[in-house]
Amino acid sequence: MKKFLLIFLFFIVVPINLATSLSLLDKNSSSQSAVQASPQLYAALPQTIGKVLGTFETDDARPIIIKKYLEKYQSPMAPYADLIVETSDKYGLDWRLLVAIAQQESNLGKKAPSNSYNAWGWGIHSRGTLLFSGWEQGIETVAKGIKEKYIDKGYTTPEEIMSKYTPLSSGSWAFGVNQFIQELETGQVE
Repeated sequence: MKKFLLIFLFFIVVPINLATSLSLLDKNSSSQSAVQASPQLYAALPQTIGKVLGTFETDDARPIIIKKYLEKYQSPMAPYADLIVETSDKYGLDWRLLVAIAQQESNLGKKAPSNSYNAWGWGIHSRGTLLFSGWEQGIETVAKGIKEKYIDKGYTTPEEIMSKYTPLSSGSWAFGVNQFIQELETGQVE
């Protein structure tokens, strides 16, 4: 019974109220023309539905963001932005992680041991320094190592990675890495 009453009110009372309102509006109008209030309202539809008049392409912005970030800091790794993203994808790493660690460890390679191509502090300790033959080998080795020695073992956040990567850090390492990840995320590249 409630449904019937609601349906009755909606289909009978609402149109009457609308017609009455339109009629009152017409009577109160200062216009001299006779306008007949109609209880029916119509919507105009466009003759043609929108058309795409060109083509568009999508592209991955991550290499561009990384390249601009590396260039902003005059990093020698800037030409390898595409490779950093490809290698990160290959190992299922956050695309920003290698760059953020390199920023924290060596100011993006600018303070790395001479000709080491090791911006990540990877294998640099009291027993010696791991040298790579070029940025390509460094990117590949570090990405694979982070995947196998950290991510696969449950160290997924900068704080967790820090506990093994640089255990003597008081938290500043993770703080810096998180800050650089955030800069890349928010596009602070210029």
